[in-house]
Amino acid sequence: MIDIHHHLIYGVDDGSRDLETSVQMVEMAAADGITHIICTPHAVERYPYQPEVNKEHLAALKERVGDKVKLGLGCDFHLSFENIEDALANPHKYTLNGLNYLLVEFPDTSISPKMTEAFYEMMVAGMRPILTHPERNLTLQRTPERMDVWLEQGCLVQVTANSLTGRFGKRAQEMGMELLEQDRVHFLATDAHDLKSRPPVMSEAYRVVEEKFGHDLAERLCVTNPLAAFEGKPIPDAPIPDWDRQPEVEPKRPGLFSRLFGRS
Repeated sequence: MIDIHHHLIYGVDDGSRDLETSVQMVEMAAADGITHIICTPHAVERYPYQPEVNKEHLAALKERVGDKVKLGLGCDFHLSFENIEDALANPHKYTLNGLNYLLVEFPDTSISPKMTEAFYEMMVAGMRPILTHPERNLTLQRTPERMDVWLEQGCLVQVTANSLTGRFGKRAQEMGMELLEQDRVHFLATDAHDLKSRPPVMSEAYRVVEEKFGHDLAERLCVTNPLAAFEGKPIPDAPIPDWDRQPEVEPKRPGLFSRLFGRS
């Protein structure tokens, strides 16, 4: 199994607190059958994104764990004005392994009605958004139909593995299953933060999907699709946007993000 959302970089956010914890998390993940991990520290105001520190800590971790698990680097990208503006100027700064997929996280309390336009701008710039754990987002739990247009645009969906096992509550579990039934999930991932409350475990969710929806879907969500994201390749059987096409209008229109986030 391949985990594309994992807070394994130590000492930079609310994930692993130190190198020893990160080593133990890798060992737990490997024992669970995970072969690849993309380390995705937060990129949010509370936990500023630190590319050089992340790389240094990743190198130290690789030195300790060797080839036990193949490690990559990305981030858990918060959809704020500043982040989006910076990502458009530096398209590969935040993406998974510096390629073309970007994990994006919505605020819990509100989602801008102009987010569709923001995703369009990202795709024009060469980034393909992966919506992280929508089943846990309070706004999307109330209005899941808001995802329709984003999926039509070519955005992808990642559900947290332990949402399917009930760890994040009944509503998250129900919505995760509903998204699976609607064939709207492209990835499962651990979103691991530690060894106990949010551990790096996918196998139980794999079995849930396998038992209810079949082996092929479990493989696609836990192996085939995440490997494609790890390597920056197209996701099989999913709509692929034309990343190289030119927009009908200039992508950096004056006032776009002021309109998007209500700034002047």
